[in-house]
Amino acid sequence: MLNIYSGSQPASPDTAVTSQVLLASLACNATFAPSASGGVLTLNSIANGTGTAGAGAGTAAAWYRLTTSGGTAHIDGTVGISGADLNINNTSIATGQTVSVTGFTLSNGN
Repeated sequence: MLNIYSGSQPASPDTAVTSQVLLASLACNATFAPSASGGVLTLNSIANGTGTAGAGAGTAAAWYRLTTSGGTAHIDGTVGISGADLNINNTSIATGQTVSVTGFTLSNGN
Protein backbone atom coordinates (compact mmCIF):
# COMPACT_ATOMS: atom_id res chain seq x y z
CA MET A 1 0.00 0.00 0.00
CA LEU A 2 1.03 3.53 -0.69
CA ASN A 3 -0.40 5.71 2.08
CA ILE A 4 -0.32 9.50 1.79
CA TYR A 5 -0.36 11.63 4.95
CA SER A 6 -0.48 15.21 6.16
CA GLY A 7 1.75 16.45 8.98
CA SER A 8 5.38 15.84 9.77
CA GLN A 9 7.14 12.84 8.29
CA PRO A 10 8.43 10.52 11.05
CA ALA A 11 12.16 9.98 11.46
CA SER A 12 11.98 6.56 9.78
CA PRO A 13 9.48 3.91 8.63
CA ASP A 14 10.08 2.25 12.02
CA THR A 15 8.49 5.26 13.75
CA ALA A 16 4.73 4.93 14.27
CA VAL A 17 2.26 7.29 12.67
CA THR A 18 0.74 9.37 15.50
CA SER A 19 -0.96 12.70 14.85
CA GLN A 20 -0.52 12.59 11.07
CA VAL A 21 -3.75 12.19 9.07
CA LEU A 22 -4.15 9.50 6.41
CA LEU A 23 -5.35 11.34 3.30
CA ALA A 24 -5.42 8.50 0.74
CA SER A 25 -4.38 4.87 0.25
CA LEU A 26 -3.37 3.57 -3.16
CA ALA A 27 -2.97 -0.12 -3.93
CA CYS A 28 0.30 -1.21 -5.51
CA ASN A 29 0.45 -3.97 -8.08
CA ALA A 30 0.79 -7.44 -6.49
CA THR A 31 4.16 -7.64 -8.27
CA PHE A 32 5.59 -4.29 -7.15
CA ALA A 33 8.32 -4.20 -9.79
CA PRO A 34 10.27 -6.52 -12.04
CA SER A 35 14.00 -6.92 -11.45
CA ALA A 36 16.07 -3.79 -11.88
CA SER A 37 17.76 -3.34 -15.24
CA GLY A 38 20.84 -1.19 -15.60
CA GLY A 39 20.41 0.06 -12.04
CA VAL A 40 16.86 1.28 -12.72
CA LEU A 41 13.78 -0.12 -11.00
CA THR A 42 10.60 0.54 -12.97
CA LEU A 43 7.45 0.06 -10.91
CA ASN A 44 4.36 -1.70 -12.12
CA SER A 45 1.15 0.31 -11.99
CA ILE A 46 -0.19 1.83 -8.79
CA ALA A 47 -3.99 2.09 -8.71
CA ASN A 48 -5.71 5.41 -8.15
CA GLY A 49 -6.92 6.06 -4.63
CA THR A 50 -9.67 8.17 -3.10
CA GLY A 51 -9.36 10.89 -0.48
CA THR A 52 -10.35 9.60 2.97
CA ALA A 53 -12.88 11.18 5.32
CA GLY A 54 -9.93 12.59 7.29
CA ALA A 55 -8.93 14.72 4.28
CA GLY A 56 -11.95 16.99 4.73
CA ALA A 57 -12.43 19.80 2.21
CA GLY A 58 -8.76 19.75 1.25
CA THR A 59 -5.66 18.93 3.27
CA ALA A 60 -2.04 19.32 2.17
CA ALA A 61 -0.27 16.05 1.44
CA ALA A 62 3.22 16.09 2.95
CA TRP A 63 4.68 12.59 2.87
CA TYR A 64 4.02 8.95 2.00
CA ARG A 65 4.66 5.55 3.55
CA LEU A 66 5.02 2.41 1.44
CA THR A 67 3.88 -0.71 3.31
CA THR A 68 3.24 -4.37 2.68
CA SER A 69 -0.38 -5.50 2.44
CA GLY A 70 0.00 -6.55 6.08
CA GLY A 71 0.98 -3.03 7.13
CA THR A 72 4.73 -3.45 7.64
CA ALA A 73 6.32 -0.09 6.77
CA HIS A 74 9.31 -0.08 4.42
CA ILE A 75 9.82 3.39 2.91
CA ASP A 76 8.83 6.98 3.75
CA GLY A 77 9.32 9.93 1.42
CA THR A 78 8.18 13.31 0.22
CA VAL A 79 5.04 14.13 -1.78
CA GLY A 80 4.63 16.87 -4.37
CA ILE A 81 3.36 17.78 -7.83
CA SER A 82 6.86 17.46 -9.33
CA GLY A 83 10.38 16.99 -8.05
CA ALA A 84 9.38 14.94 -4.98
CA ASP A 85 9.95 11.24 -4.29
CA LEU A 86 6.24 10.71 -5.00
CA ASN A 87 4.50 12.99 -7.47
CA ILE A 88 0.70 13.03 -7.42
CA ASN A 89 -1.97 14.82 -9.44
CA ASN A 90 -2.93 17.25 -6.63
CA THR A 91 -1.33 17.77 -3.22
CA SER A 92 -4.46 19.28 -1.68
CA ILE A 93 -6.48 16.12 -1.11
CA ALA A 94 -10.21 16.26 -0.31
CA THR A 95 -12.62 13.55 0.81
CA GLY A 96 -13.73 11.50 -2.21
CA GLN A 97 -11.19 13.08 -4.58
CA THR A 98 -9.31 10.79 -6.97
CA VAL A 99 -5.60 10.65 -6.17
CA SER A 100 -3.22 9.32 -8.81
CA VAL A 101 0.53 8.85 -9.04
CA THR A 102 2.22 10.82 -11.81
CA GLY A 103 5.79 9.85 -10.90
CA PHE A 104 7.63 7.83 -8.27
CA THR A 105 11.38 7.79 -7.65
CA LEU A 106 13.12 5.47 -5.22
CA SER A 107 16.68 6.32 -4.33
CA ASN A 108 19.16 5.15 -1.73
CA GLY A 109 17.96 7.99 0.50
CA ASN A 110 14.40 6.61 0.77
